[in-house]
Amino acid sequence: MTPGILIVSLLFLGISFIVSMVLKSKFTKYSKVPLSNGMSGREIAEKMLRENGIYDVKVTSVNGFLSDHYNPATKTVNLSPEVYEGRSVAAAAVAAHECGHAVQHAQAYQPLKLRSRLVPVVQVSSNLINLVLLVGVIMAASGNPAVLLVGIVMMSVTVLFTLITLPVEFDASNRALAWLNHSNVTSAQEYPKARDALKWAATTYVVAALAAVVQLIQYIMLYMGARDRN
Repeated sequence: MTPGILIVSLLFLGISFIVSMVLKSKFTKYSKVPLSNGMSGREIAEKMLRENGIYDVKVTSVNGFLSDHYNPATKTVNLSPEVYEGRSVAAAAVAAHECGHAVQHAQAYQPLKLRSRLVPVVQVSSNLINLVLLVGVIMAASGNPAVLLVGIVMMSVTVLFTLITLPVEFDASNRALAWLNHSNVTSAQEYPKARDALKWAATTYVVAALAAVVQLIQYIMLYMGARDRN
C-alpha cells in the first residue's frame, strides 16, 4: 500500500471511528428515553409489518449490540436484544428502520433488489481483494500493472455495492420515520429523537461510501501511473 493510500485509509478510519462512537452514544442516550406508549421493539416491528400488509415476515431476536438487520432471503427482521425487548425511542427507531427494508422488499424496491444480487459477488471478492491489491501494487512497482487492474475491477464491485447501500438505507429510514409519525407510535417529543438516531446511523454509511470511492480513485491513479511508465 502506497503512503498516500495509507494516509487516506487512516483518515477515513478515524472519521468512521468517531461517527461510530457518536452513533453508539446516541443509541445509549435514546435507549434511556422510555416510549410513552410502552411498546417493545418487537411489538412495533410487528405492528409496522401488519399495517403495510406484510404477513410473511417473522420478527426474531439475534445476539449482538446493534446487530439489527433484515434478511430478504429468510424474510426475517432480526433485532438485537436491546431493540427486541426495549421499550425506548431508540428501540422504536431501529425496529421501524429494519421493517422499512421489509417494506422495500415487499414493494420490489429496485436498489434493494440490485444490492441483494451483488451480495454473493461481494462476499467472494471481499475475501480476495486485499491480497490481489497488495500483489498488484508490488507488481505495478516492477512495471507490470495487470494484477492491479484485476484488483481495481474487484474493488469497483465492492464500491458499487457501498454506493447502492446509501439509497437503500436512507429510504428505509424515511419509511420508518414517516410511519412512526403518522401511526403515533412516537409522540411529538419522541419523534425528533428517533430521527436523530437514524440520522447518525445513516452517517456511518455515507462515511464508508466516501472512503471506498476515494480509495478506488487512488488505486486507479496508481494503475494509470504505472501503465504510463511502461
